[in-house]
Amino acid sequence: MKHLIFFVFTLILLSACSNDSAKTDQTATDTAITAPVAETKADNSKNALDWAGVYKGTVPCADCEGIETTITIANDSSYVLSLNYLGKKEAAPIEKKGTFSWNAAGNTITLNGITDGANQYLVGENRLIQLDLNGERISGDLAKKYELSKQ
Repeated sequence: MKHLIFFVFTLILLSACSNDSAKTDQTATDTAITAPVAETKADNSKNALDWAGVYKGTVPCADCEGIETTITIANDSSYVLSLNYLGKKEAAPIEKKGTFSWNAAGNTITLNGITDGANQYLVGENRLIQLDLNGERISGDLAKKYELSKQ
C-alpha cells in the first residue's frame, strides 16, 4: 500500500512540474509574439550628430566681396541667421529668426520664413552646406566656399 501511495504521489508531482514547464514555455512564446518590435531607424544627421550650435562662413556674392554668414540652430528647432554683405557700405547686416524643419531623410534643414534666398542646408559633421534654390548641392570650383563651420 505504501508503494502505491508513493507511486501516485510521484505521478502527481511529475504531472504538476510538467504543466508548470509547459505554461512557462507557452508564456514565453506568447510574450515573444505579442511584444512590440522596437522600431529601428538608420542613423542620419538629425539623430546621430550633435548638430545644434553656431555655424560661420563667408559664402560667395555676385556683387560684393562675400556674405559673412552666421547661423545658430537650436535643439528646439529655432534658428537665427545673420548676413553681412562685405564690401558694401550701404548694406546693413541682416538678421532673421524663425524655426527650421528637417527633410524626411533627416539630413537637411530648411529655414522657414526665408523666401528670398538660400534656406536649405545639408547638415554634416560640424558643418552646414548651403544648397542652391532647388535644394541641390552646389558644384564646381566654388562648392567648398558654401560650407559653414561649427564654432
